[in-house]
Amino acid sequence: MKHVLSIAGSDCIGGAGIQADLKTFSAHGVYGMSVIVSVVAENTVRVIDVEDITPAMIAKQIDAVFEDVVVHAVKIGMLSHPSCMETVAEKLRQYRPEPVVIDPVMFAKNGFPLMPPEAISTLVSEIVPLAKLLTPNIPEAEALSGLKIVSIAEMEEAAKRIQALGAGNVLVKGGHRMEDALDLLYDGTDFYRFPGERINTKNTHGTGCTYSAAIASNLALGLALPSAVEQAKSYVTTAIRHSLAIGKGCGPTHHFYDLYRHGLQPRSDFREETE
Repeated sequence: MKHVLSIAGSDCIGGAGIQADLKTFSAHGVYGMSVIVSVVAENTVRVIDVEDITPAMIAKQIDAVFEDVVVHAVKIGMLSHPSCMETVAEKLRQYRPEPVVIDPVMFAKNGFPLMPPEAISTLVSEIVPLAKLLTPNIPEAEALSGLKIVSIAEMEEAAKRIQALGAGNVLVKGGHRMEDALDLLYDGTDFYRFPGERINTKNTHGTGCTYSAAIASNLALGLALPSAVEQAKSYVTTAIRHSLAIGKGCGPTHHFYDLYRHGLQPRSDFREETE
């Protein structure tokens, strides 16, 4: 079985952050581990407060994982302040895991800022260059590229600018604005387009976390990047289509819908630790 680590904030309502990542890892048949960098008091309606874990404790959590378990992929989500980013970057440079998928979480679903504007420069200098894949949505891509994005051509230009910051590959997610929920992958040379159905639901809490965690899972399982994105896009679309009307606001997606209906498909890598 492959082992995937999430470094992110927690979500007590269970639809985003570490909780969404662990559900997504399980749905893909990989073993999930976590390093919590912030505790977020939130529900489907609002973010009440955020309390950050100390950099020293973040470092110890990362050490605890890497000194004991082989890590086949890392997904990074919410990193709320520069000292957290610097600590995570230092530890990833120490342990050098591959691949690293980074979701540059800047805002909650309701628009609540999860990263102060002054932290973006640290994100760019310390975290972005560690990414095999960076997965900004349109507001995040605008913040990183300095562009206003209202067209596919502007998505492409933003992807180029962000890739030039040091990310290996960039996936600009169009769900916030593109009519067909088009996502655009740029590898530094070529563009890959992933159109998707726009589903009429408010229950999309944690979709970005889920999407990036699914990509990390697929990469750990050996898929090439375009295929990893394509399958993750299909997974998150199904999760949104069958999302859960839990709470009074934007409910979570259904991470286990396909698993509940069809069961976990057997994979050859499940046998590797018992053979």
